[in-house]
Amino acid sequence: MRALEGLRILDFTHMLSGPYATMMLADMGAETIKIEPPVKGEATRKLLATDPDHSIDGMGAYFLTLGRNKKSLTLDIRTTAGAQVFADLVKISDVVVYNFRAGMGEKLGIQYSQLCEINPRIITCSISGFGETGPLKNNASFDAVAQAVGGGMSLTGNADSPLRSGIPIGDLGGGLMATIGILGALQARQTTGKGQHIDISMQDAQVSLLNYIATMTFLSGKQPQPSGNAHFVHVPYDSFAASDGFLIVAVITDAQWEQLVSVLNLRELNNPENKTQPGRLKNKVNITNNLNSLFATNCKSHWLALLQSVGIPSAPVNSLPEVLNSEHIQARNMVVSVKHPNGTQTKQPGNPVKYSGTPCDLFTPPPLLGSDNEEILSQLLKFSDDKISQLRNEGVI
Repeated sequence: MRALEGLRILDFTHMLSGPYATMMLADMGAETIKIEPPVKGEATRKLLATDPDHSIDGMGAYFLTLGRNKKSLTLDIRTTAGAQVFADLVKISDVVVYNFRAGMGEKLGIQYSQLCEINPRIITCSISGFGETGPLKNNASFDAVAQAVGGGMSLTGNADSPLRSGIPIGDLGGGLMATIGILGALQARQTTGKGQHIDISMQDAQVSLLNYIATMTFLSGKQPQPSGNAHFVHVPYDSFAASDGFLIVAVITDAQWEQLVSVLNLRELNNPENKTQPGRLKNKVNITNNLNSLFATNCKSHWLALLQSVGIPSAPVNSLPEVLNSEHIQARNMVVSVKHPNGTQTKQPGNPVKYSGTPCDLFTPPPLLGSDNEEILSQLLKFSDDKISQLRNEGVI
């Protein structure tokens, strides 16, 4: 049995933030029914769908990953019959998730104030760029917008230009906060017996991730400056170029500095001032330049073997092929095989949540559009064949 087995999610999400949240829930065992527009389906299905390097049989990398462990029901909820089918599903479901602009939930008839009349235990979760309240609530947002307006971009890269994270943390951060919020609401329902609405803002998620850096800004009244891969307190804490690529060295304690000086024979840097953090911060440029010159004389594996032999936090700056093919990631089951509906296997990132008693490593193929219509309508809702045919003929499904 998986952790969320027995829970049912109605998934109205599209693109990345919402589908990532529901993918996490589906990976943990929640029955996740993706409700999609008939004919065209959800927009993510089209992304990379015709790219020969990044698709299988008309399904791109986005949907191959985000659609796993889900079912697909095509349903036009703007019709009277479609709205009734949706209401029937709400009666027997636990959570409704969507990521539209503020106000769209009400227009579509899927917001909490409407659905709790059908099922008082229902939980709804909306993910939007700026949330459902506040002066920016109607503004559009995608990942880059969330990263920019959330402040994190001003801290990334170097002072000459703001830099977006290579990972879409604006979208993924919103999705993660939605997952956490839904799990919290499910626990609260255990006590109250009632559902509730969760309002997730992608900007709020980015502000939350600022964490202690935001507190520093309040305390000092000063804007933190970007410092590349270096740290504003710890030295040496940076990326360095070896003869065959980059490595990271992260010295935090005075004891680690002593170990670094010893194992690398840093006689020029072995002075009383550098033995403490304030002195190392004062001499940051000199320490960094010396280490860059030294590391350039040999390969990453040589230096990492020395550093790790005395417990100094250090690592190679891995390319994606290097990390995805690494022995450790393979041992952690963080690369898994997921089938396309045609049977073709593709590798994807696994689930990072490792339970000791409930598995999270079972993956069903991402669904073809409407592939679960018959099962959901006939088995779950007990509709007759005639009723299903009527819905199909009317274009409702």
